Amino acid sequence: MDADRWVDRVTSQRDHLPESAELQKIEDELRALASRSHALEAERKPTRDRFNEAADTASTLRQRRNDLEIRLNAASANPRELVAMQSELAHLNEKLSKAEDREVELLLELEPLDEVAHEISTAAQPLVQRRHELQAAIAELTATLNDELEHLRQSRDEAASRVPEELRRRYDQALRRSGVSGAALLDGGKCDGCRVSLSPLDQDRWKAEPNGFLPCPHCGRLLLPC
Repeated sequence: MDADRWVDRVTSQRDHLPESAELQKIEDELRALASRSHALEAERKPTRDRFNEAADTASTLRQRRNDLEIRLNAASANPRELVAMQSELAHLNEKLSKAEDREVELLLELEPLDEVAHEISTAAQPLVQRRHELQAAIAELTATLNDELEHLRQSRDEAASRVPEELRRRYDQALRRSGVSGAALLDGGKCDGCRVSLSPLDQDRWKAEPNGFLPCPHCGRLLLPC
């Protein structure tokens, strides 16, 4: 009985580590941040695509303007060609001005979204670090508790081998029904397994056969004297 109760305690400790609860909370927070990040990226993408398109247009116009300025500065063309290039240059400057204005406009639209993305990233970094720490701690604690459980189970098997076969069979049957242990102490007329008080009649029956290992009428555990 004691061995099985210890196995249950250590198993419960291993399966309900405070670090595991904290890790679950951090995982939930990281999933929430990831969800915000995905939603934000979906919102940013169309604006970013338009910004990249405007930036590419401005870059192409800027390169074309530079090429024209170089040709004009060379002054090797005839007057008609010079007039045409000057006209094209004026037109390019007008288009470039509009393209640069659009580029700035879209950049200003992106700025608050980028700030939110930075906030999400900043919030996630310490959580990711803590998650790694907790995962390592949980792995170490779990390994230690598994070693302890292995030792407890070996001790339990050794104790069980010293119990008469018929009594061990009854104990194992009660254990399968109730869990934790197949026996319980009768303390102050109450089964310390299910925490239910026995009726006076059941207590009298148990007292009449103190070594008979009568089962608790409520949970089925074999009742032992306290």
